[in-house]
Amino acid sequence: MRFFSIYILAIILILSAYGCNWSPYNATNKIYRKQARNYAARLKEQPDVEANDSIKAPDHFVGTTNFTMRKPNFIVIHHTSQENSDQTLTTFTLPRTEVSSHYLISKDGTIYHLLSDYLRAHHAGAGKWGNVTDMNSCSLGIELDNNGKEPFTEPQIASLLSLLARLKQTYNIPTANFIGHADFAPTRKVDPSIYFPWKMLAEKGFGLWYSDTLKAAPEGFNPRLALRLIGYDTHDTTAVIRAFKRHYMQDTGHQLSPMDMDVLNDLMYKN
Repeated sequence: MRFFSIYILAIILILSAYGCNWSPYNATNKIYRKQARNYAARLKEQPDVEANDSIKAPDHFVGTTNFTMRKPNFIVIHHTSQENSDQTLTTFTLPRTEVSSHYLISKDGTIYHLLSDYLRAHHAGAGKWGNVTDMNSCSLGIELDNNGKEPFTEPQIASLLSLLARLKQTYNIPTANFIGHADFAPTRKVDPSIYFPWKMLAEKGFGLWYSDTLKAAPEGFNPRLALRLIGYDTHDTTAVIRAFKRHYMQDTGHQLSPMDMDVLNDLMYKN
């Protein structure tokens, strides 16, 4: 009986240990660790030049002593267009979706850090901002749990502001380099929606905003040039105007009003 009791106790302890470490994402976390180890192994490899008839390689390797990790220079903010965080976490842990982000912030303010800041997430896709066409390689993606048809929650925005403050300080990200997904990809995306508080973010130093007192745009003002100077890709003017108005005017129109012109005139000198 004593042996049986000890046996049962041992089983309970083992189950408790597994219970404490159990997660519905254990399988995909294992894949994450394996991929991270593979990349770490590649980083440890000695760089080399493959010699051929037109390339002469040196007799020995010379490794520079002056290097650091590459760091993000942009932050791109998204909304998930899904109904809850669990749905998005599933999307990000299915290899067939081929989409990911560095961070996900749920409606209750919980921040999921899904990928090392130094690794490349698949969040921005095709688009252009200024001269940047491969945004995934130079940015961090932050997803907000929101279906695009509802306001963002106070805990969610509070967590976002805290996260942005840390990221801006850690990576010295310029104020102008906090943008929305639709800013980078106006022909494909609308996120974050018109409910997103860009003005509040700008007041904290995350993104640009226009002055409280606007000067009238001068005669002959070129709005397309102003949009391009801000950073937008103006090949599809209608899509870009919609992206601009969602971001700065919180509406979904596609025509520029006189006030829109004044705002554009103000912003192009701030970038």
